[in-house]
Amino acid sequence: MTITQLKYVLAVAEHQNFTKAAEKTFVTQPTLSMQIQKLEEELDILIFDRSKKPIELTAVGKKIVNQAKSIVNEAERMQDVVDQEKGFVGGEFKLGMIPTVMPTLLPMFLKTFALRYPKVHLKIEELSTEEIIYKLSEGHLDAAIAATPLYNEKIKERALYYEPFVGYIPESHRLFQLAKIKPTDLDIDDILLLEDGHCFRDGVINLCKSSKLSKDDAFQLTSGSFETLIKLSHEGLGMTLLPYLHTLDLNPRQQEHLRYFQDPPPAREVSIIYPKSELKLQIIDALYNVISGIVRGAIRFQDVKIVSPVS
Repeated sequence: MTITQLKYVLAVAEHQNFTKAAEKTFVTQPTLSMQIQKLEEELDILIFDRSKKPIELTAVGKKIVNQAKSIVNEAERMQDVVDQEKGFVGGEFKLGMIPTVMPTLLPMFLKTFALRYPKVHLKIEELSTEEIIYKLSEGHLDAAIAATPLYNEKIKERALYYEPFVGYIPESHRLFQLAKIKPTDLDIDDILLLEDGHCFRDGVINLCKSSKLSKDDAFQLTSGSFETLIKLSHEGLGMTLLPYLHTLDLNPRQQEHLRYFQDPPPAREVSIIYPKSELKLQIIDALYNVISGIVRGAIRFQDVKIVSPVS
């Protein structure tokens, strides 16, 4: 039994196809099949039911896969121990980021991180929170940046920063004349929201303390991007709320429509999250230090009121 064989088993279990698994593990399909067959012969069991389409795990195969995940993780952990002992910060690192964070945060830290840690090869993927949790649990991500808390027992969270909400209000709106706004000023029925699946949307709904998402008007508008929400707001279709870092890139004309909240402003917690196995912790620490240091200079609010992204 080898670690390589176990990795092949995990790949087939994930993709339910020997050809796809071979592509993902960069070997030929015959090589992968032969190694899995050798392992099955050694253990004197069948891990996969090859008669099913797609391929399925046998009952004992499910137990083998669970054990294989632990063994492969521990083997990788051994290399981490060696790297940490040597003070080495490098290698491939798979990082997920949620869509409402990635466009503004990534340009802020990526160049600095790359210059400071040139031996780290970051592979960055934009994913929903649900996709991030799944990929972390399956070992397909080393860490992620998401809105927290997530209340997931298998995941560790380290807060990077607290990002206030900011109102974006058209001239025709009832709140435009106010110098600052309060959560009690908000009405969920005239706020333009992101589409379902965005945790920032959930935070806005929680802030309004309402589950009423529709009314008897002719339309209800949602969008997948803040840029579209801003354009719709300019058309007089409602106000919207933006994360603070997103407002820094707005042009002077757009910034005239920003209205900040009275202190303490409502805010979301943005954290770096990772499995409790703490694989590649030295790179996680490096990311945490770089990102928190940079954002601390960009967000100057001292006291905030955290709004949970979880409905």
